[in-house]
Amino acid sequence: MGLRQKTEFFVEKGTKTISFLLDNSLLLIFGAIAGLVWANIGHESYEHFYHTFHFAVNDVLMALFFAIAGKEIREAMLPGGSLSSVKTASLPLMATVGGMLGPALLFIVGAQMLQPELTRGWAIPCATDIAFSYMVARIIFGKGHPAIAFLLLLAIADDAGGLLILAIAYPTGDMNMLAFAGLAGGAIVLALIMFKKFKLKSFWWYLAIPGTMSWFGFYMGGIHPALALVPLMWCIPHEKRDVGVFQEIADEKSHHKTDALNKFEHWFKNPVELILCVFALVNAGVVLSALGNGTWLVLTGLIVGKPVGIFLFTKLGTLFGLKMPDGMNNRDLIVLGFAAGIGFTVALFVSTVAFPAGSLQDSVKMGALFSFVAALFTFLAAYVLRVGRFGKKPAPVKAEHSDQDENPDVI
Repeated sequence: MGLRQKTEFFVEKGTKTISFLLDNSLLLIFGAIAGLVWANIGHESYEHFYHTFHFAVNDVLMALFFAIAGKEIREAMLPGGSLSSVKTASLPLMATVGGMLGPALLFIVGAQMLQPELTRGWAIPCATDIAFSYMVARIIFGKGHPAIAFLLLLAIADDAGGLLILAIAYPTGDMNMLAFAGLAGGAIVLALIMFKKFKLKSFWWYLAIPGTMSWFGFYMGGIHPALALVPLMWCIPHEKRDVGVFQEIADEKSHHKTDALNKFEHWFKNPVELILCVFALVNAGVVLSALGNGTWLVLTGLIVGKPVGIFLFTKLGTLFGLKMPDGMNNRDLIVLGFAAGIGFTVALFVSTVAFPAGSLQDSVKMGALFSFVAALFTFLAAYVLRVGRFGKKPAPVKAEHSDQDENPDVI
């Protein structure tokens, strides 16, 4: 193999590796591990790094991450989308309610018993990390299984609820509704005028002018500015219909759509993965001695409260006449509930806004980071319950043999 061929080979391998890391949000894990190691071997230098970049990452750059989450919610509400039909969405939405109430109640009760000042963090275990829960579920169930679509819809609705909780329960300062309504409301009106009247098709116009106005409106209004771009996802030119999460080809097709909303996602998808890596690096640096009551409350909420809440509320929905998707059963639902317990990204973010820097924040951060253990419980549950790839394979059909096959001496 010549030098040129070797170069092309390594370039191709490197490109595939980078694509794999980006597509599966693995850079986020590397950032979290790097932050954890750095904080434990050079705590003083890490603290300086944290205070230098915390605001720029958490309050500014993360607005793009939540904008993409908002984009998914917006498209799901379009005709044909997974949230557009009451019949299709009702049972996963019931499951979402259970998947948020279960962890929250466990956390609150546990906090009141162990350390009441932790109660403010009740929303931390309500989160579901779409990327990682989806990846684990795909490994177990395989492509096309109805449990995948159920989980995606649950996670999208969970994101919507999480954004609402962030905006209402965790203001960043004194609420100034006049500044919020004037700037953020004005940004929405301006974006609609740009869309409806001037027919501007480039998403850059919407980010540069209404996006900046909205960010300052949220910031000055006392609502976390990382949420500032979410309302604008309803004001950017978009497709008239959505193929929905119940079709596996949805993600592939979205890259070929020419509307501004999908162009926005396509443009920022990989940069947001890099932002999430930096976000994890900035926020995951806690010393291992920070393990405490907050850690165990978050983990209990995610690993116990999530699957129990999802299962109970799904069964409650069936009592009201709702039906699980064809091909999905109770065992699948249990495994799916454990997969939804991977909170990580949003749980880590809520940890940073629920508590000021200090021992309480560090303890709940550890719970958010260790929520990856939910993936192990997911695989264990799938193995024990014989779900998905661990399901019983049909016994091979024994071929019928002739007398001559059984007794080769017979002629």
